Amino acid sequence: MISFELGVEDLADTRFALSPLYETVLSLRVLREPGLSALHLPWRRSVLGALDGLDTELLMSVVAVRRTLPDFLTPRPAGFAPSFEEELATVRRTPPDLVRRDLLAAHAPDPLPAPLRAALAPGDGPVLALRDALCALLRQYWEAAVRPVWPRMRLLLEADMTYRARQLAMGGARLLFADMHPNLRWQGGVLHIGQMLSRHRVVASGRGLLLVPSVFAHKPAPPVSPEEAPTLAYPSRGVATLWEREPVADTAALASLLGAPKARLLGLLDEPLPTVELARRLGVTPSAVSQHLGVLYATGLVSRARHGRQVLYRRSPLGDRLSGSGKPV
Repeated sequence: MISFELGVEDLADTRFALSPLYETVLSLRVLREPGLSALHLPWRRSVLGALDGLDTELLMSVVAVRRTLPDFLTPRPAGFAPSFEEELATVRRTPPDLVRRDLLAAHAPDPLPAPLRAALAPGDGPVLALRDALCALLRQYWEAAVRPVWPRMRLLLEADMTYRARQLAMGGARLLFADMHPNLRWQGGVLHIGQMLSRHRVVASGRGLLLVPSVFAHKPAPPVSPEEAPTLAYPSRGVATLWEREPVADTAALASLLGAPKARLLGLLDEPLPTVELARRLGVTPSAVSQHLGVLYATGLVSRARHGRQVLYRRSPLGDRLSGSGKPV
């Protein structure tokens, strides 16, 4: 069991954060063990083909046999919603002694896997090279596997935080943690995290508690090292709905909603097109097209950008979803 001892000031400093890097690193567990969460099998199937050319042996080696992960790969977010690049920059600044410590702690009592044994070599050079290689690999993996679905994930995570904030406002810390996960128990100013392989107690000492909702966490995930500030990634609500395919839009219903001319116009905007070309394809005047485009633009269904003397229009992500043209996972 791992316990966080929180004083009055720590409770006052309890906050939430979104972390694209946390999700990227935690998703490696699901990628390596498909049986860990059947909910994520659609995502896993969709990304396997996108990982060709990546050093998956090194990537998977950071996940220990016990599923623990090195703390330096999931640094405490400094703000509410840092970008992936901001978080990765923090990892790139990790001192070599911490990289070595966290790799050994995550894999203990087992030896380091072969791709990570450079961390045991004398001097700082090999471990720094390993750190930088992991950063480069994680960035490639983020681009291929997580970034395409991050907007959808972020909406779900923000909804979870809204719910948790309401729980905290209504019933304090006790209600906040009551239905977060069965492994969590709040008692006497201490948050107990059960079913953990490590056993230690962390005194917050004014550092507060950071809560990070996660799509890929299958149970609460605190740092491995007792020296780290109290941080807890926990399973978000609503994950079962995340990878559901969106229903195909009914074109007749869309025409009833927007009117037939606007629905036809929206259907043409898979690619950026100028008003004159749209008018030619629809067999109407440019002024008629301009009127419809003005309405679609004002409602956020199309976007526009100037190209030379022309203004090009294209369906927005919202327009894609309304017209059934989005690409589900």
